[in-house]
Amino acid sequence: MDIFKTIGNIGIIPVIKISDIDNALPLAKALCDGGLPAAEITFRTDCAAEAISRITTAYPEMLVGAGTVLTIKQAEAAVKAGAKFIVSPGLNPTVVEYCVKNRIPVIPGCATPSDIEKALELGLDTVKFFPAEAAGGLPMIKAMSAPYKVKFMPTGGINEKNLLPYLQFDKVIACGGSFMVSDELIKNKDFAAITALTKKAVSLLLGFNLVHIGINSESEDQAKKATFLLSAMFSFSVTEMSVSYFAGPFEIMKFMGNGKNGHIAIGTNSVDRAYFYLKNNGFEFDEGSIKYYENGKMKFVYLKDEILGFAIHLVENK
Repeated sequence: MDIFKTIGNIGIIPVIKISDIDNALPLAKALCDGGLPAAEITFRTDCAAEAISRITTAYPEMLVGAGTVLTIKQAEAAVKAGAKFIVSPGLNPTVVEYCVKNRIPVIPGCATPSDIEKALELGLDTVKFFPAEAAGGLPMIKAMSAPYKVKFMPTGGINEKNLLPYLQFDKVIACGGSFMVSDELIKNKDFAAITALTKKAVSLLLGFNLVHIGINSESEDQAKKATFLLSAMFSFSVTEMSVSYFAGPFEIMKFMGNGKNGHIAIGTNSVDRAYFYLKNNGFEFDEGSIKYYENGKMKFVYLKDEILGFAIHLVENK
C-alpha cells in the first residue's frame, strides 16, 4: 500500500484524542459510516496505543496512524499497535531518522523553510504544515511550495469553511482536522452526530453535482435536429463538438455512445478521491475508460453499471 497515495485519496484525516478506551470502536464505526475510513489517533492520552490496536483489529479497512508522536518509544508502541503512519507536531530528527530507517511512513510538522530543508535532507517529500491557520494558512503553503518539491498535509484550524481552498491546491495531499470529531462530541458519546458531520465533510470534499445529460442518437442528422429543437424550446445556446452537440445541459451524441440511452456526467472536486470513495463503497468502474491529466491525476472515468439505460461518468469540476 502506498500510504501517502491513500492519504491523498481519502482527502481528510480525522485527528482524534481518545481519553476513554470504550469510545474507540464506536468512534471508528462513526467515521467509517460517515465515509472517512481513516484516523490519526494522537498520543496525548495513556490509552492511545490500545485504541489503535482495537480499531485496527476491528476495522482492518481503516487507515490508522499515530499523531503527536514525540519519541522513538512512542513510534515503536504505535507501530506495534498497528499504526500505518506516524505524524508529529514538529520535526524531531531522531524520530524521523528512526522511521526512515525502519521504512515507517512519517509526516513531521513543518512551519518554516528551514523545517522543510531539514525534512528534505532526511529524505522526506511530504510534511505536515502545523499549526496551519496560525502559521499563515494557504498563502504560506503556496509561498513555501515555490522553491521546494514537497507535499503538505495542513493541520490546525482546518474546518468546513476553509477545507476546500486547501484541498484545491495541488501541493496539498490531504487535510488533518478534528471539526467532525470534537472532544465534546466524543465525551458525550454522540456518535450519530459524528457520523452526520463526517458525511457532511465528505460531501463537501467530493462536491458531486450534475454536469450534463448525454442522449444517444442514431445519426448526426438526428442529433442536430434534436439539439435545435431543444434550443428552440428553451433558448439553450448550441455548441457543436466533434462527436456531439450541446444544447444547454444536454449533450446530444452524433451516434450511439456509452449507455443504452446515453450517459450522465457527474462533476466532482477530485476524480481520484471520488473513484476511491465509490470503490470503497462497493461500486465498480470500467477501468478501460480512465483518462489522466499529464500530472497523473484522473480526469475521467465511467462506472461499470448503467442506471435505467444511462451510463455514468465522473469528470472534474471546473
